Amino acid sequence: MQALFGQLLIGLINGSFYAMLSLGLAVIFGLLNIINFTHGAQYMMGAFCAWFLLNKAGVGYWWALLIAPVVVGAVGVLIERTMLSRLYKLDHLYGLLLTFGLALIIQGLFRNDFGSSGLPYQIPLELAGGVNLGFMFLPIYRAWVIVASLVVCFSTWYVIERTKLGSYLRAATENPVLVQAFGVNVPRMITLTFGFGVGLAALAGVMAAPIYQVNPLMGADLIIVVFAVVVIGGMGSIMGAILTGFGLGIVEGLTKYFYPEASNTVIFVVMVIVLLFRPAGLFGRER
Repeated sequence: MQALFGQLLIGLINGSFYAMLSLGLAVIFGLLNIINFTHGAQYMMGAFCAWFLLNKAGVGYWWALLIAPVVVGAVGVLIERTMLSRLYKLDHLYGLLLTFGLALIIQGLFRNDFGSSGLPYQIPLELAGGVNLGFMFLPIYRAWVIVASLVVCFSTWYVIERTKLGSYLRAATENPVLVQAFGVNVPRMITLTFGFGVGLAALAGVMAAPIYQVNPLMGADLIIVVFAVVVIGGMGSIMGAILTGFGLGIVEGLTKYFYPEASNTVIFVVMVIVLLFRPAGLFGRER
């Protein structure tokens, strides 16, 4: 039972990152119709930003949670304004190819400077140690990651689905000309939305740094799984990204316990099954 609960904890931790990353992808695709393949590289950049802040500037984890998403989000805004904005009237494939190429360039630059080995990032002292629950030992930092991810994910869902700002964002995707007629600066809104989605990836990278270490390829190893999560949940579905991310993390953890050989492929098996019966995903809408 201790091994089972341990795998469930690992599944929840992985699910936390799946949910946050797929949420960022869902926000960008659902509101901007852009398939952002640089998302994994931006997740890695968030982790490296935290590492630089700690080792070069002496700025700790808590400030990195605020600074890294802003810095990486600003890079995302620059990419959107200078490159992606030129492709909005073209097929989605062009944006996919551009972001895929950018991801390879970013990963190559970091790998050239830092190699492929991981750089350690210390867990903040306030979150060090763990709690013995009797049936398992719960590391405090892992519990913090799960709770923080839930708060970020559902806060984002609330803003987009239940607030006036969110209604403007959704309306701008359906009829940008009409929204602009009401005095809303739609291009600026699109740019800030893209930056916000990128900032979510960077935030996940900061939270992942003490667990997985800081590695130039950490995003490349994760992005394919995250895309599968987005497809299963439904492209552009905010709630679908959150629920599917956590759910598939748990499924992956249970698979590691009961049938470890299938743990690396179970998410893709689920994706195939879902697409056979619901091509738009579990929570997606037919376009």
